[in-house]
Amino acid sequence: MNIKKGDKVQLMKGKDRGKSAKVLSVIIKEGRILLDGLNLYKKNTKPKKQGEKGQLVTVPRPVRMDNVQILCASCGKPTRIGIKIGPNGGKTRYCKKCNATI
Repeated sequence: MNIKKGDKVQLMKGKDRGKSAKVLSVIIKEGRILLDGLNLYKKNTKPKKQGEKGQLVTVPRPVRMDNVQILCASCGKPTRIGIKIGPNGGKTRYCKKCNATI
C-alpha cells in the first residue's frame, strides 16, 4: 500500500483531473481512497423530524487508487513511489524523480 492517510495526491483521471487534495481515508479491500473536496456528488437527504425539509448535501465519493499519484513534497510533481529498506529493517518511501523521502 503506497498511499496512506494524510498524503497529498493529484487526481489523474475523472472530472476533477489535475486537482490535488489530501487523503481522508483509505479503503484497502476495495482499493479506493477518499479525497478532501474532490469527486463531490450531490445526495438527497430525507427529513428526519416532522416539519423539517429534505435537502441536497454534497458528499465526497471514493476514487480508485490507480487514478491518483502522490505529490512529492520537495519537487512538487506527481510521482511514483519507491521503498527503501533501512539498516535497522525499517521501510521508507521515496520519490522516484528526485530521490527525496516522503
